[in-house]
Amino acid sequence: MPKRLSKEQLASRIWRSPIGDEVAAELAFHIEMVTRDLVAGGMDEKSARAEAVRRFGDLSAVSNTCATIGTHTEREMRRTEFLTELKQDITFALRQLVRTPSFTILATLTLALGIGATTAIFSAVQSIVIRSFPWEHPDRVMEVSELWRERRGNVSVGNYAVLRDRTASFDALAALQSSNLNLGDASGTERIIGGKVTHNFFSVFGARPLLGRVFRSEEDTPGTDAVVVLSHALWTRRFGADPAVVGTDIRLSGRPYRILAVMRPDFDPLLMQHELWMPIAFTPAQIAKMDEHYLRVVGLLKNGVRAERAEQEMRAIGKELEIVSIANHERSFTLQPLSQLLIGDYRQRMFVLLGAVSLVLLIACSNVANLLLARSAARRKEIAIRASLGASRGRIARQMLTESAALALLAAVVGVALAWAGIRLLIAIAPAGIPRIGETRIDLTVLLFALGTAIVSSVVFGIVPALRATRTDLQGVLREGGRGSGSARDRVRNVLIVAEVALALTLLVGAGLLIRSARALENQPLGFAPQGVLAARVTLPRDSYADPANVIRTFQQMADGLASTPGVRDAALSSQAPLGGGGGSNGLIPEGKALVPENAVDALLRIVTDGFFTTLQIPITRGRGFTREDVTGGTRVMVVSEELARRMWPDEDPIGKRVACCEGEPGDPRWKTVIGVAGDVRTRGPAIAPLPEFYLPTAQAPPEAWDWIQRQMTLVARGTGTDASVLAAPMRNAVRAVDPALPLYQIRPMTEALRVALSEARFNTILLTTLGALGLILAAIGIYSVVAYFVSLRTHEIGLRMALGAAPLDVVRMMAWQGARPILLGVLVGAIGAFALTRLLRNALFGVSASDPLTFASVATLLIAVGLVATLVPARRATKVDPTRALMEG
Repeated sequence: MPKRLSKEQLASRIWRSPIGDEVAAELAFHIEMVTRDLVAGGMDEKSARAEAVRRFGDLSAVSNTCATIGTHTEREMRRTEFLTELKQDITFALRQLVRTPSFTILATLTLALGIGATTAIFSAVQSIVIRSFPWEHPDRVMEVSELWRERRGNVSVGNYAVLRDRTASFDALAALQSSNLNLGDASGTERIIGGKVTHNFFSVFGARPLLGRVFRSEEDTPGTDAVVVLSHALWTRRFGADPAVVGTDIRLSGRPYRILAVMRPDFDPLLMQHELWMPIAFTPAQIAKMDEHYLRVVGLLKNGVRAERAEQEMRAIGKELEIVSIANHERSFTLQPLSQLLIGDYRQRMFVLLGAVSLVLLIACSNVANLLLARSAARRKEIAIRASLGASRGRIARQMLTESAALALLAAVVGVALAWAGIRLLIAIAPAGIPRIGETRIDLTVLLFALGTAIVSSVVFGIVPALRATRTDLQGVLREGGRGSGSARDRVRNVLIVAEVALALTLLVGAGLLIRSARALENQPLGFAPQGVLAARVTLPRDSYADPANVIRTFQQMADGLASTPGVRDAALSSQAPLGGGGGSNGLIPEGKALVPENAVDALLRIVTDGFFTTLQIPITRGRGFTREDVTGGTRVMVVSEELARRMWPDEDPIGKRVACCEGEPGDPRWKTVIGVAGDVRTRGPAIAPLPEFYLPTAQAPPEAWDWIQRQMTLVARGTGTDASVLAAPMRNAVRAVDPALPLYQIRPMTEALRVALSEARFNTILLTTLGALGLILAAIGIYSVVAYFVSLRTHEIGLRMALGAAPLDVVRMMAWQGARPILLGVLVGAIGAFALTRLLRNALFGVSASDPLTFASVATLLIAVGLVATLVPARRATKVDPTRALMEG
């Protein structure tokens, strides 16, 4: 029996008198003694007491002084006692860990895997979601967008100018347009991504340059805009971080620009990897245009102005613009914190991932709890002796929890090292597009998280063994001499197995759903054949190619030159190729409907040369594709996708229909005749359904269209073999033959573009599958250890059964059933939990339901099979027991 406290001990611990009461009692006793002496000397009691008080002096001051000293002394005694006991506990805990190296190593590695994985994922969450953006006022920076038919979009120059001049909610409202530029000097020409910005762009973010100064307002006007600000990355890479570069000239797309400044390394506010910035310098003609929506607009709210108020103001301006401008029909404005927009749905994704890795940590804690339970069972005699010598239950529990904390802190050190390696791997396999993933690192916040995780984990896995240790039967343990090993039907251990199996099943179901989703994406028809096709981008400088006719002729020469190269089967150009960037959209109005915006059908525009459909093997399901006869001055023609045909002419043949789009006036809509219908293409990747698209021949592109797409085209070529990379040299030669100063960029096979499009799904699948596999392994180890422990407890019983004639198969069946019950219950609990939690993966799935029965059944079968294997190994070992020896030892 555990040692009980006497009534006096219990009373002294619970009803210990306050220091003030003890001081008062002591002073009263002193006065009483003096009073008695005076009474014995002949004074009456009343006078004697008054004299005793007078002799003592200021009783209140002495009482307060004594109480203060007593309180301080008691506090110091308690602190000293606590620190002494804590030192003893820590020393003893470390000694215990050193004394049992096998246990220490196994428990540390198990827990380190959980802490390390959790810390690595938290570091990514910290970088992507939690860490503030390096702006002066990140909570006040907003992105302003146009809202058309409930869809967010970019802003036209005219609308931006109106908002800039009329809104009162912003300290600054700036605009940006990305631009591909050719940076050339004596060392050669390269393509870079730049940002054309209004002069107040930097002030929105409170950004100050590392060197030089940013733009002035007078430099943001046509004719005085030949100035540029370099990014820190371009300054370092191209100019060797030379401070003297400020004030010198560089050539961008054939035009000289003066370098004004170099920005700091952390300045990339829109995460667009811009390498330089130049004034956008709107012309009066641009400011007058309310259509052509290509600007990103960011603003800094005035201090104290709420986003809701600013949005109301902008919506009011939008209603006025609807009245005065037909281009703004059904258009309004909306705003959103830029930080939220940049992070997007990665906030939810990262927290889902953090939740998943936390399940692995819980499985690891369950395993360590099982190890501690087994260890405490072996230490029952030691604990009983300590209790018999006067150690209280609280003291024993604190000692056990101290050992758990020491183990957790040791695991945290190893876990941080594993997290560091995990972060490197995470960054290496992460797809492009995850915001700030490259900034993931171990900093003080992450270290504190790892420490906190270790402390919480020590309580999670240590509390049950600690409480069980305090309930030791002193008399029973001491009588049995330490031979007792506990109950063979340990409910706590079975509960831990149920929890491990349930958590592992939840992880594996999520991984299984993502695996099935990834396979569905890989098998999804794209509408074109990417194998053997190479794609690359090329941009014509506006100053050198201002004439649209020259642009058309140049691009056609590139396509013809490449198509005639040996080893090239087909070649073409497009303003946007599938799985690539560029392009835009336009509203199309079919003939027979009023030429008003509400009748427009929005569709993606593709300007292509005549060999485009053949090169990418996009089928023409009706009519014909483009030929060399589709030229300027001839009948204006277009090819539409099947999706666009369904939307514009349901249940009708679109061939011969006429459409107004892209150019013209209400009196001269410049009708375009549909000559063909092309198969649907999943332009933006396998996960996104085909969008309505239409194609225009290069020779008939509206002149202003070349400004819309900034004279950028994608060159595509299909070779005679399957290796598309061999086409890179012929492609460069074809471009150089037309203009040696033009760089070719974003050169990659279409299969590589497809791999990139699938990379995010694969990334999610790899992470969750890894966590699921880790959870499965830990669960299997936990099941094995518990069943092996039960076998050791029942050695005497098994020997007796076998001595009485039980067959080995009967013993295996008995032990297997004992191990299988918590596994089956865990599968049931896990299935219920997984059914609820996999709802969070719904947006990441494709072609499979979040409650897919095949996935649930497959994972449950796998877990049961692994659990049974982990059960049968120690169960079979039980059949090797020598009955005679087991009975003698019992």
